[in-house]
Amino acid sequence: MPRAQTEREILRMLDHPFLPTLYAQFTSDNLACLVMEFCPGGDLHVLRQKQPGRYFPEQAASMKYDDLSFISALVLTWFSFTDRVCTVFYVAEVLLALEYLHMLGIVYRDLKPENILVREDGHIMLTDFDLSLRCSVNPTLVKSSSVGIEPPRVSGPCAGSNCIDPFCAGPSCKVSCFSPRIIPSTARARKLKADAAAQARSLPQLVAEPTEARSNSFVGTHEYLAPEIIKGEGHGSAVDWWTFGVLLYELLYGKTPFKGAGNEETLANVVLQNLKFPDSPIVSFQARDLIRGLLVKEPECRLGTETGAAEIKRHPFFEGLNWALIRCAVPPQIPEFYDVGNSHLAPQEKGEKFMGYSANGEQLEFELF
Repeated sequence: MPRAQTEREILRMLDHPFLPTLYAQFTSDNLACLVMEFCPGGDLHVLRQKQPGRYFPEQAASMKYDDLSFISALVLTWFSFTDRVCTVFYVAEVLLALEYLHMLGIVYRDLKPENILVREDGHIMLTDFDLSLRCSVNPTLVKSSSVGIEPPRVSGPCAGSNCIDPFCAGPSCKVSCFSPRIIPSTARARKLKADAAAQARSLPQLVAEPTEARSNSFVGTHEYLAPEIIKGEGHGSAVDWWTFGVLLYELLYGKTPFKGAGNEETLANVVLQNLKFPDSPIVSFQARDLIRGLLVKEPECRLGTETGAAEIKRHPFFEGLNWALIRCAVPPQIPEFYDVGNSHLAPQEKGEKFMGYSANGEQLEFELF
């Protein structure tokens, strides 16, 4: 059972908040069992089907804050997305999971909503690694995006080293979910943002993309297959960025971009058909531009091929998102399946309870190897 062996070996390697933890394994006469976390929220495919129009809104209309007292007048500001389901939230977490896999030399190759589970706290968990490709990867330090690329302008409400807003200025902010929130004057905020952006441009960037990975296997789901897989030309890590583009398209429009009447027509469309966007629902230019960059049929020209997720994270679609704090956010929707001890809490209170747990404590070790 080589695919089961691949799954087991990869699960043993993982240590990431948006990927599963293998707690234990055992075998019977005809089964190989892997014990992992139960995700009561189902998967993104089911969640999408429940949305009006069967697609996700692109982003929350606004951010909301809850101020909590802590010890002697220390004020903490938790942030959360509004009740509207937010595509940006989900694809950002998926992108971080893919980035981590690529750093380990793992090309996922099976990204689709059915493989993105929703945990009890509302965050995602990427699953199913039996089709994944393992290869070597050589992390390298390169200059950041300062050469020829202007950093995105941030319009978020705060800046500075004590900011805990996920939409604050730049990746160089030293942030903490337990720092007091200090809002400077407008002029000072602009200066801090400019300084943070300048500092980010001057720092080297760690790139760990398995660019040397090659395989000729025909693996994946028809609607998500990259053109190079269909044509049998050999493929590498760029296939994950193609499927990421298909995923983003499906979440925003409620359907995949190249689906035909049958599998053969779908494969032909992937290779031959130009990318088209429906008139409805209305999707931002930034989202469509990101999809165009990801769904380039020539893998060598595809967004993410050279420097991986770092290149995609700089796209204006994610403008102002503080990647380090996504795990601290209250997700757009929190599953209603909670234990009896939490059944009296309202959904928002449940979210805060789980945020407090994930931010304050280390994960327990349950691996039985």
